[in-house]
Formats: sequence, structure tokens, C-alpha cells
Amino acid sequence: MIKKVSIAAVLFTSLLMYGCASYADQPYVDIGGRHGNLRNAQEHISAAWQAISAAQSANDSRLGGHAARAKELLSEANEELRMAADAANRNER
Repeated sequence: MIKKVSIAAVLFTSLLMYGCASYADQPYVDIGGRHGNLRNAQEHISAAWQAISAAQSANDSRLGGHAARAKELLSEANEELRMAADAANRNER
């Protein structure tokens, strides 16, 4: 009985930590209106993240890790867009 409780506690803690890490990595829109196309792309990334989260919830996260990987790639794309906006800002000076 104690072994089952310990395993359940470890699993719960792992899922809780994963959920917090996933939420922390969620792409957000931080490009202003000065770069409308980049901001628009960033908004689409955020919407895609939310749709993937809904799919994960609907499928009890049984998507073979592919949805999680898609979220990682969206986070990377979001960061690249931010860097593109920063580069454009530097080049406008």
C-alpha cells in the first residue's frame, strides 16, 4: 500500500512540475504594432499553443509526445520572431 501511495505521489509531482514548466514556456505576444506582420505571426503562435493544449486535454495527453514537441517548436519560433523584431529595431536607427 505504501509503495502505491509513493508511486502515485511521484507521478502527481512529476505531472505538476511538467504542467508548470509547460505553462511557463507558453508563447506570449510581446511585439508591438510597429512590426504588424511579426506581431500577427506571434498571435498565431499563441493561438496554436492554446489549440494544442486543448487537444492534449481532450486526449488525456496521449499524443505520443508529439504535441509537447510541437509546443517546444512554437516556443522557439516565438523567440525567433522576437529576435527578428529586435533586429529590425536596431536596423532602423
